[in-house]
Amino acid sequence: MPSRSADIDFTFTREVTVRATVDALAAAGWSLKEPLGISYVVNDNDMFDWQSTTSDRAQEVLTLLDAPENADYHVAVCVHHVRADTGGQLLFVPRCTACSFSPTINRRSLPGSPAFTDVGWYLHTLVPPLLAVGLEGYEAWDIGF
Repeated sequence: MPSRSADIDFTFTREVTVRATVDALAAAGWSLKEPLGISYVVNDNDMFDWQSTTSDRAQEVLTLLDAPENADYHVAVCVHHVRADTGGQLLFVPRCTACSFSPTINRRSLPGSPAFTDVGWYLHTLVPPLLAVGLEGYEAWDIGF
């Protein structure tokens, strides 16, 4: 059976902070607190060495990801939608003018087509809150390989 991957790429009208983005998503039910704590990465060595920590360190993680010394690196954090019990990785490009969301935590499948990701559901819960931080556009796909 072939593998599938889903991704939503967001572009912004200006640089955003991870904190502002996560705060905007929180209004729609998203949280840094995933089932196993908080997962994040500062890709300062091209290894994407993910780290995890306890939920009570959320503010420290956001400060680290938004720190000026990390502005030239990809940074990422996992977000989790508590009510829907799904989530994924939110990867920001250097200078945070764009980010990608990949559903990696209990991926929601399209009703009647379980092999496909319900990209519409993710768009419905991600796009409206991201408008508050300057969302300019998005590109979404679910592809088999």
